[in-house]
Amino acid sequence: MPSQTTRLKPSGAKVMGDHAMGVRRFGRVNWLGLATLARREVMRFMAVWQQTIFAPLMTAGLFVLIFALALGQGRGEVMGLPYLVFLGPGILMMTVIQNAFANTSSSITAAKVQGNIVDTLMPPLSAGELLAGYLAGSVARAGLVAVVIGTGMVLVTGRGIAHPLWTLAFVLLAALMLGGLGILAGVLAQKFDQMAAITNFIITPLSFLSGTFYSVQALPEPFNTISHWNPVFYLIDGARYGVTGVSDAPPERGLLICAVVVGLVLWLAWRWLKSGYRMKP
Repeated sequence: MPSQTTRLKPSGAKVMGDHAMGVRRFGRVNWLGLATLARREVMRFMAVWQQTIFAPLMTAGLFVLIFALALGQGRGEVMGLPYLVFLGPGILMMTVIQNAFANTSSSITAAKVQGNIVDTLMPPLSAGELLAGYLAGSVARAGLVAVVIGTGMVLVTGRGIAHPLWTLAFVLLAALMLGGLGILAGVLAQKFDQMAAITNFIITPLSFLSGTFYSVQALPEPFNTISHWNPVFYLIDGARYGVTGVSDAPPERGLLICAVVVGLVLWLAWRWLKSGYRMKP
C-alpha cells in the first residue's frame, strides 16, 4: 500500500493528508474546519454575553448620559446637527471598533498564555482559513453590538438611518480592520499585560482622537491634518455620514482609504499566520 503522505503547515505543525484526516474540502477550502473555527469564536463571546454585548450597551449609554445630557445642553448644534444626533454614530462606531479588536486579540492571547494555541495550529487549516475564522467572530460580535446600540440610538434620537448601505459598509470595514489589528496584536503579545498596553496606548487613543465626540473641523492645525491621517477617523466619519447624511470628509474618499488599510492589515495578518511568527509554542 502506498504510504500516507504528510504535509507541513505554514505554522510549522505536521498533519496527515486531507483524505487520511477525513477533511471535507470543496475546491481548495476546508469549509468544515473554517465553519468550526468561526463557530468556536462566536460561541466564545456569546458564552459571556453579559460582558461582550450588555456591557458595551451600558458603556454607550453612560457616554450619552455624560456628554449629551451634561455637556450637550448648552453646546448647541455640531455640523448642523443636534449634539445628541451627532454623538450617536461616533459612540456606535467606537464600540464596534473596541469589540472587534477585543474578540480576535483576546482569543489568540488567551490561547497562547494557556498553552492551547496548538489546538488551533494542528488542524488542517491554511493561513487564509485561520484568518477568515478569526475574523468571522469579530464581524459577528461587532455586528451584534452595532445592531443593539443602533436600535437604542434610533429610539433615543427619534431619527432613522439616512444611508443604511453606507452605514453597513463602514461597520463591516471597521470590524475587518480592527479584527485584523487584533490578530496582529494577539500574535505580538505573549502575555495579557502586553495586550493591555497595546489596547491602552494604541487602540483607545486612535478611537477617542478621531472625531468621536467632536468635529475635526474645529481642531486647529496641525491637529486637523493629523486627524485625517488616522484611518479610524474615516470609519467614524463614514458611519456618521451613513446615519445622519453629514460628514467631515467625502464618504467616497473614506471608503477607499478604509478599504486600502483593511487590505494591508489583513495581508500582514495572513503573512504572520502563514509563517507561524510568534505563534509556535
